[in-house]
Amino acid sequence: MKLSRGTVSLVLIFCFALGQVQAKEVERPNVLFIAIDDLNDWIGCLNGHSQAKTPNIDRLAKNGVLFTNAHCQAPICNPSRVSLLTGIRPSTSGVYELKQPLHQAPALKGAMTIPAQFKASGYYVLGRGKIYHGKPYSDEWNDFKISPDARNNQFRVKPVSRLPKIRVRDFGPIDLPEEQFRDVINARWAAKELKRDFGKPFFMAVGFRLPHVPLYAPSRFFLNHPKSEVNLPLVNEDDLADLPSAAKKITRYMDSTPLNHRSILATNSWQEAVAAYLACTEFVDHCVGLILNSLSQSHHAKKTLVVLWSDHGWHLGEKQLWAKRSLWEESTRVPLMISGPGLDRSRCDRPVQLLDIYPTLVELCGLAKPPQKLEGHSLLPLLIQPNTSWPYPAITTFHCNDHAVRTDRWRYISYANGDEELYDHSLDSNEWNNLVHDSKYRSVIAELKAHLPTVNVSSSPSR
Repeated sequence: MKLSRGTVSLVLIFCFALGQVQAKEVERPNVLFIAIDDLNDWIGCLNGHSQAKTPNIDRLAKNGVLFTNAHCQAPICNPSRVSLLTGIRPSTSGVYELKQPLHQAPALKGAMTIPAQFKASGYYVLGRGKIYHGKPYSDEWNDFKISPDARNNQFRVKPVSRLPKIRVRDFGPIDLPEEQFRDVINARWAAKELKRDFGKPFFMAVGFRLPHVPLYAPSRFFLNHPKSEVNLPLVNEDDLADLPSAAKKITRYMDSTPLNHRSILATNSWQEAVAAYLACTEFVDHCVGLILNSLSQSHHAKKTLVVLWSDHGWHLGEKQLWAKRSLWEESTRVPLMISGPGLDRSRCDRPVQLLDIYPTLVELCGLAKPPQKLEGHSLLPLLIQPNTSWPYPAITTFHCNDHAVRTDRWRYISYANGDEELYDHSLDSNEWNNLVHDSKYRSVIAELKAHLPTVNVSSSPSR
């Protein structure tokens, strides 16, 4: 891939990072860091669902590098975000669940997060919304705005779905003014801040809550998704027959909540729930558009990298599962794209991880190396040549010593009790046929097994 002309500053950064030139002064790029909660591959550019409407995210993807085979480090919010922000695997940190604060993990003592590293490197660091799973650490930011929490108006409405009446798992349109939705509040804040002159490079993080449950969005976003016309995900009724006991055990958490496959079918709510997810995704895309439009109209446009990611995927009936908390494709695959001046438009199909974002930003922005050893790999070679050789698989961890290894072709899952799964994505993208007991794949399993983390620390303290 050739770097675009007329973008001297970022070209110099790339060249500097590659050691190809020496420059006394290189203008470092700004970074717009957009996090989306619970967004799977149901966006237009990833073709996860034929009825997804995400024109703004798609526009961003077309103007940079879209990673089509990107995966999270954990299929649940807190450990995924902790891993991304520190550059350390859950199996190394011991952060596996929701109530394990980053700074209480002994293995993360002294580690610097991405915003802290940018601040220490002379950037103006500001943010708003869900970046951490919980409150941010104020000393890592020059300015961080706390978003409206669960007391916000959209969480005081009466449940609107036909499921048992529990608001946190609810879904459907609500007639509140758009400006009262916290994702709009956060987007408008970012759009306004982008008109400022910070006097130095900035790192701006914006975190969106949707499409996290409850799946509430303004009514107008449901107009494009009438439930009677919604296409349901493909589901194999016998899909669970070849799963080991460990797989069934760790994925049955949602069965104890109102949002489960049994309740969805019993209330005839499947199409309604899918329509709500599509509507909420379109709504958050609208919020992303507010920021991107402001950036394009600002004097920062030609010197700002945009990194957009989601913390994990989301099941909507696939494998008879709802939500996340699995080591299968629907739970681990996430949107990831990097756009900015100096980057040509391209797609990269190599397996990459959210863990790779930290070392990539260190290289692209000329940051000092953090005190901790980063366990991901800089994506710079793939930003320059998307089809270059890439020997690293994507590894997702859920609980101590439960791992999935994803390559170009294979998904191998290893559980702590010794149970295994193997899927061939060249023939079985739905992961319906577990091949682990077929003897002809023994060498494949052995090769994939070699990539499993060798460090699996016990759980860190919970709050």
